[in-house]
Amino acid sequence: MAQDTVRYVGNTLVNVDYHHGQLAPVVGVHNIQVFRANREHPEWAGGFNWTYNHAPMLAYWNNQFYLEFLSNPIGEHQPPGQTFLLTSKDGYTWSKPSAVFPPYKIPDGTRKEGRTEVAKDLYSVNHQRMGFYVSKKNRLMVLAYHGVVLGPGDDPNDGKGVGRVIREVYKDGTYGPIHFIRHNKGWTEKNTSHPFYKSSKDKGFVEACEELLANPLMTQQWVEEADRDDPLISLKKDYKALSYYHLNDGRVVGLWKNALTAISSDNGKTWPANAVRAPKFVNSNAKIWGQKTSDGKFATVYNPSEFRWPLALSISSNGLNFDRLLLVNGEISTMRYGGAYKSYGPQYVRGINEGNGTPPDGNMWVTYSMNKEDMWVSKIPIPVTEKVTADVQEDFNTMPAGNELRYWNYNSGLWTPVAIGQTNAGTKALTLQDWDPFDYAKAERVIPAAKTMSAEFTLIPQQNDHGQLAIEFQDAKGTAGVRLTFDSAGNLHTKAGYRNRNLMKYTAGEQYNFRIDLNTETRFYNITVNGKALPAGLFFAPLDKIERIVFRTGEVRRFPDADTPTDQNYDLPKGGEQAKKAGYYITSLKTKSQ
Repeated sequence: MAQDTVRYVGNTLVNVDYHHGQLAPVVGVHNIQVFRANREHPEWAGGFNWTYNHAPMLAYWNNQFYLEFLSNPIGEHQPPGQTFLLTSKDGYTWSKPSAVFPPYKIPDGTRKEGRTEVAKDLYSVNHQRMGFYVSKKNRLMVLAYHGVVLGPGDDPNDGKGVGRVIREVYKDGTYGPIHFIRHNKGWTEKNTSHPFYKSSKDKGFVEACEELLANPLMTQQWVEEADRDDPLISLKKDYKALSYYHLNDGRVVGLWKNALTAISSDNGKTWPANAVRAPKFVNSNAKIWGQKTSDGKFATVYNPSEFRWPLALSISSNGLNFDRLLLVNGEISTMRYGGAYKSYGPQYVRGINEGNGTPPDGNMWVTYSMNKEDMWVSKIPIPVTEKVTADVQEDFNTMPAGNELRYWNYNSGLWTPVAIGQTNAGTKALTLQDWDPFDYAKAERVIPAAKTMSAEFTLIPQQNDHGQLAIEFQDAKGTAGVRLTFDSAGNLHTKAGYRNRNLMKYTAGEQYNFRIDLNTETRFYNITVNGKALPAGLFFAPLDKIERIVFRTGEVRRFPDADTPTDQNYDLPKGGEQAKKAGYYITSLKTKSQ
């Protein structure tokens, strides 16, 4: 029946020539980098210098977030591997990573059927399609899988690995001992380095493990790594990276890579013989995430293209018919380190699985890797909105603490932080900082759509001999028509067709009060700075309406594109170094639609 499958019923499609796909953003999404890889300076990456980082998982327990991700030194499926864990009280400030599952030594002499290599001084490649389990008695378990890669082209997820490991996370932040919860064929407690869970003297831990093993929705996520005939696995098909949620009638929707979908009527004990590709869902070999949201609706988050950009969201009232394709993250930071199968873009998204906790703010939280290199999370406000009808009247110093950036979208990196800070005079301001040679800080405000409008904002640059800040007026698709830039040579200039036109000099630490009047019909705009009128300008690109104001500490990025080779096999020079810090304060923003 038509109503019994997930489908996309909207008309919005992605244009992959743009990293943002020309999608309108969900208003108020905060994208936060939680881990930044660094080979040259591991002290700036929690003490680790591995640069292939991927497959993050997310949970909320004991009043904080837990984020797990796997890591290899350089590329995918290239040993050794380990799994890290980070925590955060608020989703914005995160701990340094700790190795919750360190590299696991494969016994010398290990072979695989069909391979000629013999293991010698070899370590496992970690993998995990599920990361967390919260037991009925509220104990947090974290899991990973130890796969075996004997040589080039070998697959750690071929069902011939060692097995799945589990350990408990205690409320004081320490970890319990590592146990195997499931061995692959040929492996037992006798030839592995960790004990089997049943040998634990902690009865509660054993009970939690067996509770997990009895949950077919949990174990179905193990299908790729498990024995191909493992009786725990309900649906023994090559369907990858299960995400699931319950419909209001109790049935379970399953979502896999390539937008494959099926519905189970018995909590995952059985599934239809074959999944189907969700009609009109565009998704390639990348994960898709689905969940019920706090307002009673349903959301899917995924890359709606044959590439791993942009990261987008669609909404459904019944969990089956999805509409309104909107932007979550449309940025692709520069990949600093090459490596096998390091795809570009924000990818492999996961949220908080049913039963793995509920953040008290009611918002949707997801995690993903950028370029299989850095880890990010996104806070997506619920209910989801994409339009703003009221003009902006924001003086950050007078706004309630913690609520200043409620309607702002931003990308905040560890070296490009975006936050409410204090000016040198002690007043609150939206602060953009940047000491990252390979990324930029970005904050944008969706405003009421208007053909004629004015904007007033106050801005204080902290320097005039390095760094840059662009201010753009854009339409709903992210097309800029007007761009002003504080450049690295002390000039404020505007983009005038192919060229930039200087408007004035600026001084570090001085306050600049802007008023800009824009008319998309005539394509003219007028600028006043500190009461002085500057020469009028002409839109460098035509816009029908203005719907966003963007502040960005870097140039427009268009690499990679749809024709860029998939695998980057080179490192960038000085990929781990920092640039000289630049900073900008924005103390207020007001708009008026006419």
